[in-house]
Amino acid sequence: MTGIRGVPAAVGAAVLALATALATALATALATAPATAQTRTTAGITAGITGEITVEITMTLGKDGTLHVVEKLSGAAGELKRTFLTRTRLDDDHDRLYLISNVKGGRLAGDVLAVTAPATVEYDVKGAVTSSGDVQELRWFAVNGWNTPVARATVKVSGPGQVQSLSCFAGELTSAIGCTSASMDHSATAAEFQQDGLGPGQALTVVVGYPKGTSAGAPILDRRFSPATAFTLNTVTGGALVALLVLLLGGVALLYWTRGRDARVVSQETGGRQKGMVSPVQNGHFSPPDGVRPGQIGTLVDEQADVIDVTATILDLAVRGYLRIDEQPRQTYDAPDWVLVRLPDAPVGSLLPYEKALHDAIFDGRDAVPLSQLAGSFAGHLGKVRDALYADVVRQGWFARRPDTERTRWTVLGVVLVVAGLLATVALAWFTTYGLLGPALVIAGGALAVGGQYMPAKTAKGSAAMAHTLAFRAYLFSGDLGEVPEQHRVELFSRYLPYAVIFDGVEHWSRVVAAVTGDGHQSDNLYWYHGPAEWDLSKFAGSMRTFTTTTSGAISATRQFRTL
Repeated sequence: MTGIRGVPAAVGAAVLALATALATALATALATAPATAQTRTTAGITAGITGEITVEITMTLGKDGTLHVVEKLSGAAGELKRTFLTRTRLDDDHDRLYLISNVKGGRLAGDVLAVTAPATVEYDVKGAVTSSGDVQELRWFAVNGWNTPVARATVKVSGPGQVQSLSCFAGELTSAIGCTSASMDHSATAAEFQQDGLGPGQALTVVVGYPKGTSAGAPILDRRFSPATAFTLNTVTGGALVALLVLLLGGVALLYWTRGRDARVVSQETGGRQKGMVSPVQNGHFSPPDGVRPGQIGTLVDEQADVIDVTATILDLAVRGYLRIDEQPRQTYDAPDWVLVRLPDAPVGSLLPYEKALHDAIFDGRDAVPLSQLAGSFAGHLGKVRDALYADVVRQGWFARRPDTERTRWTVLGVVLVVAGLLATVALAWFTTYGLLGPALVIAGGALAVGGQYMPAKTAKGSAAMAHTLAFRAYLFSGDLGEVPEQHRVELFSRYLPYAVIFDGVEHWSRVVAAVTGDGHQSDNLYWYHGPAEWDLSKFAGSMRTFTTTTSGAISATRQFRTL
């Protein structure tokens, strides 16, 4: 019995011992699993798992500031890629550039280097040197941008001078953590750095200080665009603005001199005449100063071929016997209308070119045409009238060149300068700090385009004619009509009327004409203006005011002349 009882006891003890051992083993395994995994992970970075590389780097700084780099890659096979860091932020206005060239042992496309490991790669770097106080600092990203982990990187640096200082940073590009080790030899001519366990894309930056002037190297800076720096006021931009101001003031002075000549000539020409007036009456007949016609006067005075110049010329053709103006009868609410009648015996061949062009434009083969129907071919012919007017004032010797051509030339030049200034502003602001030069050109171009409207200048002869014209204007508005014989008054005062239109005095002079022979009878008419049956000269002023307004409107509709 005793033996039998001992067997179950022995078996139970054995089972208990086995269970205890299994539990202990399981607990040990669970406790050591994280540590084993961590050890395996660390070993994957530092002890050469598949894809890791080891890099041995030699960097030599030349006297010209070029950094020559040799990298020996081992520990991995196949194609590897590295993305160089070639641009970093220096300050708010500039980026620092690193230029890589003379690549051997690999293929550089942009900033990406492709190599087949194991390999030895060589390349040159410019822009890695900068001065800071009495130290010239060499800074380069010896390791960065690899697409595989770097198990170990060693860097040896030598240069043309003794090492003054050294430092290194490892990890992300912005890391301030020092590398594994950094040292220099006993002669301080070389520095050595080492870093273990860099992940893909991580960097090892080495910094070595040399005495100032050790090499001719300098940082390569690229200005970053910003409105504040693009439009900096400096010596160049300030000088350009001053030069622009001088040119503008010079242009104003030139305009003052040429424009002031008219005033000087007027003063000289009228100095001996009472109140600066000149009488156009010679032996009881009308004789305009210098033989100037109304259309010519209008173009001479304001240097523009205006709508009012053509309106005054139509009236002038009527009072000189080349056409007649017949006012049409109308009801109270009807629009007024007139018929322009061609006079068959008028010596059209004696007209000036611009007058002949206007006469042809009005009638165009017709004997009479209502003012309300003055359209069609009339608009096409008015361009010839405008050109003939400008050509006439040049032919008279009043202008050296056509005023419209002179204005167009300067205006086009001003517009070109404005466009060039806008393009220059964009280009200069983007690439330089001289952005203010562009707006300076825009201002100059704008001033030239506006000032171009005042550029046509009269000749001395033109200024003299202008002086006589202004004296004639003063005479017209003086009210002193002199001793004009009764038989000449209708013809004489009618001849004044087109000039009064040019001088904006049609209302005043129409009343003068109406008062010459008007006696209130319905039969009252002028030889060149006929009213309807119920009309008399007492209504002439109102009719003439309406006629000039309507005619000017008809001419304006053609858009061939400047509207006042």
